[in-house]
Amino acid sequence: MTKKIRINGHSHLLPYPEQIPDFMRTNEIFWVDRDRKHMLQKGWKRPVTDSSFFLDEKLEWMERNHIDHAVVLNLSQLYGNALTYDLMKEALRFQNNFNAEVQANHPDKFTCGFVVQPAFVKGALWEIERCVEELNLKVLCLPTHYMDTTGTWKVVFDEVNEPIFELANKYKLAIEIHPYDGNKMIKLEDKNWRFHLIWMLAQCGDAYHFYSINGYPEKFPNIRTCFAHGGQLAQMNLGRRIQGFDGRPDLFEGKVHPRKSVGHKNIYFDTLVHDTDAFKLMVQRNGTDQIIMGLDDPYPLGEMESDKQSSYPGKILDLTLERNIINQQQYDEIWNNNVLNWLFGENDKAKKDLIDKIRIKV
Repeated sequence: MTKKIRINGHSHLLPYPEQIPDFMRTNEIFWVDRDRKHMLQKGWKRPVTDSSFFLDEKLEWMERNHIDHAVVLNLSQLYGNALTYDLMKEALRFQNNFNAEVQANHPDKFTCGFVVQPAFVKGALWEIERCVEELNLKVLCLPTHYMDTTGTWKVVFDEVNEPIFELANKYKLAIEIHPYDGNKMIKLEDKNWRFHLIWMLAQCGDAYHFYSINGYPEKFPNIRTCFAHGGQLAQMNLGRRIQGFDGRPDLFEGKVHPRKSVGHKNIYFDTLVHDTDAFKLMVQRNGTDQIIMGLDDPYPLGEMESDKQSSYPGKILDLTLERNIINQQQYDEIWNNNVLNWLFGENDKAKKDLIDKIRIKV
């Protein structure tokens, strides 16, 4: 019997300390300490909670957990918000070159994303062209929100950024929308991880709101957009958005009704919602075809091995199968076909090429 290939659509990877150029630490943009115990930025420090943050250890982790391939997104710390243009350009170029090298050296194991900064649209367009044409990267990673050149926080799906999506549409890219920097946007005390546990979900919901009411699924039909962490608030907040749209039409002149995007074939959500009730709502709203496996490894809010939580990579999907929220075919598709559809759309040759690369090693 042919082995069922399992693809993780939401993974992260840190460079080893010696791979990070000196200017990143000198300017306090981002670095990892020599002992590989912490990742750091100016005024910020976070523990490296698992050795699989790094490449060799990641490969061992994937082997141990029967994960055949992973989509490596950019690091959230490298969106480049509030950096000067020159520093932003160099920092993002380093991230993209690093991801491109990982993909080139391990095409059977990794499909890697690249990041651009919407505050500088022309520069973003140049970097998209470079990453697609020269580096062979096909997953565009964008933050839910960014700081523009006036210091104003904006949602990424603002009309000013439409040239970015026009170019992504031309290249038929997969897009990943991921939240970060909530503590810089919202004037609340940074306490008990509230910005990761609560506000990240609100950021995803806000981005989805503007993606849908701006009609981008139809305006840019060749891009396939995935919202991280199940876009959780996007699922439970649908009724309120519909109520608001219908109740105050004066606030939505020229916009598209929220219902139009529900279950759209080019909108995806990952599985990382942490409980089966939230997963069931995601299925009821969108169907299973629009759900991809997302482990968010190796972050502690991802699905990692944990005795305290009785957790392991893929647990939430196993539970939804056990509780008859999904069937075996849907389970297999979330681990495989759906991720391929997000990555490549209707390009069956590209899907086959990737599966062939994976099968060489499995």
